[in-house]
Amino acid sequence: MKSLITVAGCLIIFAVNAQTKKAAIQTAALPPAETMQDKKTADRECIKAMCGIYKVSFSFAETFSPDTAYQFHKRYNEWGIEYVFVAEETSDKISLQHLLIVNDSVIVKHWRQDWVYENREVYQYYKNNEWIRKTITEAEARGTWTQKVYQVDDSPRYESYGTWVHIDGKHFWEGVNDGPLPRREFTKRNDYNVLKRHSRIEVLQDGWVLNQDNEKIIRANGIDKLLCWEKGIEKFTRGNYDPTPAQKWWNKQVHYWADVRKVWAEVYAVNPALKLDKRVGDKFLFEALMELGDTQCVSKPYVRGAADTEIRKVITAYLKA
Repeated sequence: MKSLITVAGCLIIFAVNAQTKKAAIQTAALPPAETMQDKKTADRECIKAMCGIYKVSFSFAETFSPDTAYQFHKRYNEWGIEYVFVAEETSDKISLQHLLIVNDSVIVKHWRQDWVYENREVYQYYKNNEWIRKTITEAEARGTWTQKVYQVDDSPRYESYGTWVHIDGKHFWEGVNDGPLPRREFTKRNDYNVLKRHSRIEVLQDGWVLNQDNEKIIRANGIDKLLCWEKGIEKFTRGNYDPTPAQKWWNKQVHYWADVRKVWAEVYAVNPALKLDKRVGDKFLFEALMELGDTQCVSKPYVRGAADTEIRKVITAYLKA
């Protein structure tokens, strides 16, 4: 199990069975922009339109470096089957959970994206697994949605805010943020320590696309040095794949991960700055929390609050002063 989790967490390889069983997943088509009178309603429809089951492809290539002697790294191309659904929803927040379906039956909890309307506090990534809370003004937040992206263990990853745009039949959102190294590189590289993402999410009739123009930055002593630029395209194409294995797995683990999010909310509330150890002993944080979840949910239905003490103990062990 440990090796499986590690592979999934790092997104190195997706061992996806090409014979995934098919089942029709109906997702309402987006109405033309001209019929969307309520801007916030239009925004919410676009966010929720990212739900569904997809073949997702990941393509990244380094494109430019100010250092003419820099050796570009090998291009990255992978794909997988991913199920995306609403995990929580209020009038000002929509939480989308991603699950990977591996070999039609093995499910791996993947990343989560929370969309918060007119949010005024973001955890801004600094460097070396450290985040600092930043408050934005009411004017800056007006009409915007903050995309808060979390790791597979629900720890922070990156956050940015921007305005959804609906024009000429197009529906897109753009944001800029600093983040840690991507999962495909954080165990392989140490020649840079910040990834500045320039992201554009566009919702299409058959899925959605995350376009990225990323700066790989060396941040030290208050100075940023650009190592190179990178182009990234994550394309989510809707298909008639079977989400049942993912739905069954989530039904068993849903309350456990709700408790994990609850404990993290407590941590965020009292920590204006947050720094995490990558490993404690020989385990990454996502390994420890996933193993605890499997133990808590394997034999009987999980009851809310049952593992709060254990969850808090695991997360606390990775917090640095």
